[in-house]
Amino acid sequence: MSGIYIHIPFCKQACFYCDFHFSTSLKKKDELINCLISEIKLRKNELNTDVIQTIYFGGGTPSLLQLSEINQIIDAVYDNYEVISNPEITLEANPDDLTSSKIVELATSKINRLSIGIQSFFEDDLKLMNRAHNAQEAINCLTEAKHYFKNISVDLIYGIPGLSNKQWKKNIDKVLSSGITHISSYALTVEPKTALESFIKKGMIEDVSDMQAQEQFYILIEELSKHNFIHYELSNFAKDGAFSINNSSYWQGKSYLGVGPSAHSFNGKQRSWNVKNNSKYISAIQQKKLPIERELLSITDQYNEYVMTGLRTIWGVSLEKVTREFGKEYHTYLLLQSEKYIAEELLYIEDEKIKTTQKGKFLSDGISADLFKLDVS
Repeated sequence: MSGIYIHIPFCKQACFYCDFHFSTSLKKKDELINCLISEIKLRKNELNTDVIQTIYFGGGTPSLLQLSEINQIIDAVYDNYEVISNPEITLEANPDDLTSSKIVELATSKINRLSIGIQSFFEDDLKLMNRAHNAQEAINCLTEAKHYFKNISVDLIYGIPGLSNKQWKKNIDKVLSSGITHISSYALTVEPKTALESFIKKGMIEDVSDMQAQEQFYILIEELSKHNFIHYELSNFAKDGAFSINNSSYWQGKSYLGVGPSAHSFNGKQRSWNVKNNSKYISAIQQKKLPIERELLSITDQYNEYVMTGLRTIWGVSLEKVTREFGKEYHTYLLLQSEKYIAEELLYIEDEKIKTTQKGKFLSDGISADLFKLDVS
């Protein structure tokens, strides 16, 4: 089974930390939506006979779309692909968009999962990040959304300059008290060429602290484990039965088709990505051309991809799969490279799978990079 990711490249305003592709001008919104629908049709044979299990609206800010626009895009997927009877259809949404009337409206659509970008319940944090919503809107939308949607995820950011551990716990407690069963949480990262990077360089905002982020990451794990949340992927926590099918599929290496400017696709053997420019994307699609670059993955690339994604999850990296799909040489190499991390109690082997220990979770991306193999072909 496969998934379809739909990138909506529009936002009301630019968050200072964001390096995703988006525009704050909505002038080309109608044209772009028509092109999204056209791309969905143009690429209907790329997944062969795979059945669609998930549809994910990301961005940008998909909740800026009108219900009629969301429905047009979903209908295009159903018209051109085989979709399972009850797919997971997620809409990323900002609290300021989730008014009572908007939530009621969305509940009439095929959208059955909301991913709400709250990030923090403190006004100082929201202003520092230039979020479009305020703390009260965050609380209100959670309260209202629960009446209409059973499947809700909340995004939180830790490591924000000035966010104390005590405040971080309050953020976690607010989500837990709401009864939400899925949380995605990320460290604030200073990406190149963002406003945040510029403000830090000018001394206008305090730099982020790796130590603070690591402390708050482990606070998050501890607090959520008390409430029976399963840490199923580095940044994702859920109650049993509430794992995101979309997220799980991505980290387990399943195929997905990315539609829209800057959207990425993956089929296990090949990675591809659309042009990161709204005007160029629209122009190409209107000429029935796909503005895509493709990269065929070598066996080593596929191994590295599997190690990177596997180590981030509770499922780990299967030694049996490494041998079966990549060869004994890769199996031997992986074990050899893992030895020092096992000795340092950052990795361990269980049921022929290499996994990160509690201590190793925060460092998993760095560890996986050290387990990568160089492609000498």
